Amino acid sequence: MKSRFLKAALAVVSACTLMACCPEKENNAAQGAATPAAQSATETASAAQQTKDENMNKLTLTAEWDKVFPKSDKVEHSKVTFKNHFGIELAADMFVPKDTSLKVNGKFPAIAVSGPFGAVKEQSSGLYAQQMAERGFLTIAFDPSFTGESGGEPRYMNSPDINTEDFMASVDFLSNRDNVDPERIGIIGICGWGGMAINAAGIDTRVKATVASTMYDMSRVTANGYFDSANNADARNEARKALMAQRTKDFKNGSYDLAGGVIDPLPDDAPYFVKDYYAYYKTPRGYHKRSLNSNKGWAASAGTSLMNTKLLAYADEIRNPVLIIHGEKAHSRYFGEGAFEKMTGKKANVPAKLDATKNWSKTVGNKELLVIPGASHVDLYDNLEKIPFEKLNEFFKTNLK
Repeated sequence: MKSRFLKAALAVVSACTLMACCPEKENNAAQGAATPAAQSATETASAAQQTKDENMNKLTLTAEWDKVFPKSDKVEHSKVTFKNHFGIELAADMFVPKDTSLKVNGKFPAIAVSGPFGAVKEQSSGLYAQQMAERGFLTIAFDPSFTGESGGEPRYMNSPDINTEDFMASVDFLSNRDNVDPERIGIIGICGWGGMAINAAGIDTRVKATVASTMYDMSRVTANGYFDSANNADARNEARKALMAQRTKDFKNGSYDLAGGVIDPLPDDAPYFVKDYYAYYKTPRGYHKRSLNSNKGWAASAGTSLMNTKLLAYADEIRNPVLIIHGEKAHSRYFGEGAFEKMTGKKANVPAKLDATKNWSKTVGNKELLVIPGASHVDLYDNLEKIPFEKLNEFFKTNLK
């Protein structure tokens, strides 16, 4: 029974990317120089393809406020778009603070936010972005490639490379805004995007401070299963066989099966963290029509990239500050502890029982692990009593100055 629920949960958070096949291109090199007619036809085809590509990048963005959290009167909100280095147009909500106290020479410090894994910007990332904008930071919450209002085909795919690039593209965008100080940019990743954020900080030296909240290491959970329960070559080989069978089926059908979002209806004997996912994604509290986890989930032709590519490979070389936040009762806490140990070379050694009256933390150099007493994984999605926004405020004000 437990195994069945772990597989259902894994379908929500660890489905992986499948790169689209490119149509075969003709090679005319052996045919000599093109005739004027052939050249004209080629130019016409090229122009048509360019028009098609431009049309694909014209995203459909909702005009109304459709978030799962109330709109703040302390910020100005707008929609923005920008391209990543793979040519995918990303959609984001931008929040500009009315409080200008953090401006220096007319420029704000800025923060880019994304996650959770399988969510959209109208959910947790937008809440984080708006909260930080209320505290004086210009922020954006973006939909990752292939999801939400962002572009990318086929839909509902993910990739450790492309999604790390999504964070880097957000820094490109912020660095070139007239009202942002390019030397004061940070990022926040939630859930599976916590691991992506740390991965981005490992390559992007422009990121001056990083927060990973209630993080997952998506490559670890995809390759090893939950709680590293399938961390062996035989289990991974069986998973690879299943993935390849799904790819063959998808190619044959010309479409991509979806893995399913959060299990619905929810069985009485579901593990507590699956019940927590349900309580967020499947109820008015957090449901959104564009959210993968709220609906039909990621593509089932899943873990190719995440199973074959390890995130956090250079996390121990990150020189700028990183704050990892987890709930004491979060099933995912071991991912944050593992990332902290990778970055610092020191064991987390979180006490078995925390003092309920105060947060627990461990700091090594400029890396910190913060554990919130009594908090679950999903509490750090939207529970304003549990998410330590004043700690985030202090962290970014200290490191983005």
